[in-house]
Amino acid sequence: MTTRQRGYEVRLMILLSLAFGFVFFDRNALNFLAPFVAPDLHLSNTQVGMVSAGFSFAWAIAGYLGGALSDATGRRKSFLLGAFVIFSLCSCLSGMATSFALLLASRILMGLSEGPIMPVMQSLVVAESSESRRGLNMGFVQNFGSNLIGSTVAPLVLVTLAALYGWRAAFYIAALPGLILAVFIWRYVREPSPPAQVSSGVQPAEAPRMRLLEVIAERNMWLCILISIFMVPWMILAWVFLPLFYVNIRHVALSDMSLLMSVLGVSAALFGFIVPGISDKIGRKPVMIAFSFVGLLTPAAVLYYTGPLTVLAVLIFIGWSASGVFPLFMGTIPSETIPARYIATSLGLVMGLGELIGGVLTPVGAGWAADRYGLRAPIYIEAACALIATVLALFLQETAPAKLSRRRGPHEIKRLVRQRKLITGGMLDFVGWPRDGRGQQLPLSAESRGIPATAGESPTPP
Repeated sequence: MTTRQRGYEVRLMILLSLAFGFVFFDRNALNFLAPFVAPDLHLSNTQVGMVSAGFSFAWAIAGYLGGALSDATGRRKSFLLGAFVIFSLCSCLSGMATSFALLLASRILMGLSEGPIMPVMQSLVVAESSESRRGLNMGFVQNFGSNLIGSTVAPLVLVTLAALYGWRAAFYIAALPGLILAVFIWRYVREPSPPAQVSSGVQPAEAPRMRLLEVIAERNMWLCILISIFMVPWMILAWVFLPLFYVNIRHVALSDMSLLMSVLGVSAALFGFIVPGISDKIGRKPVMIAFSFVGLLTPAAVLYYTGPLTVLAVLIFIGWSASGVFPLFMGTIPSETIPARYIATSLGLVMGLGELIGGVLTPVGAGWAADRYGLRAPIYIEAACALIATVLALFLQETAPAKLSRRRGPHEIKRLVRQRKLITGGMLDFVGWPRDGRGQQLPLSAESRGIPATAGESPTPP
């Protein structure tokens, strides 16, 4: 990789991370403004959960279909441009809502426009990242901006705007950054080279098409889907119900509530690239297990700690480090498990099913439980989600290139690639993916899966 290419990689990661930050700024806006919106529109806890569920449902459907369409057409940049313009306009529609039905409709439209953004972004990251920085870059893009802007800055800015000018004005102002970023994407992002142009001679575009069940049958894929189904609600339940819990149960002032919610953003922004970076060194599996378990600390602290808010903030900060595993199970592990041509589709599948099942059903059920048993119920459900995800992570297969190289050595990996090429005529596919003596899948180098070789990564010899 030349200095110029390296410079573009860095600029692209920064731009995509900031852009996704404002995606989450708009996504989280209603959660932070719920103490203002719910009384004004006379919303119950169940209805608050239904609005969140409607958004997640639309996000899930659009995430999978948009990712698949992007893979089929090979277009990334045009998808991002259209999505940013549409979701910015939907923020204005949220501010115009005068009833539960109109608010729900506006959030569903926003979910449809925002859903494809992360799968398409991560496919750009994989195409432009070196193998040694893939986990770090994917974590940085998905977590740093989204949490620095969407979870740290957003509650401070939006709550202040709502207090001064009303919650409707806060939604209108939230629409502006997305339109500005659409201009930056149009100006600075370029379409990546198609996988078929890889110098190794591997032609992923000609590989046989895979049925959906064959994709899901991969062990890491269905495990990542299940983890997503539990970790997505772990995060969404905190966004949706913690502001209401702080204000209505702990009787925290609105200003203190916004500060406590911003702690989530600071933690996730920091650990969002630290955790994937650690996984580049010690492996994906141990990091997934350890940090998913740490996620229990946030609901436990909220429920049982009764001391100073400063200490509560520290406990929440540590517990929210579990958010750093999201780019691993939503992006890095799937991208290291399957060929490059299916990356956006598979990332959309993991994210989409996580949102569809975990993000749709859980908030509605948690809202009903909150109306029936009190606002502590959603926090207990959040804790259960983290525990189940920890157990699921125990069964993941390791995919980190550095860990696999130490385990088998680079010569063994290259031998397996050459052997597979002789059998397939230069192509790798899902069904015939190389496996070890126990029949377990062997995640290979980026180049062998159709991703162009970059700095320090010479193509696998034929």
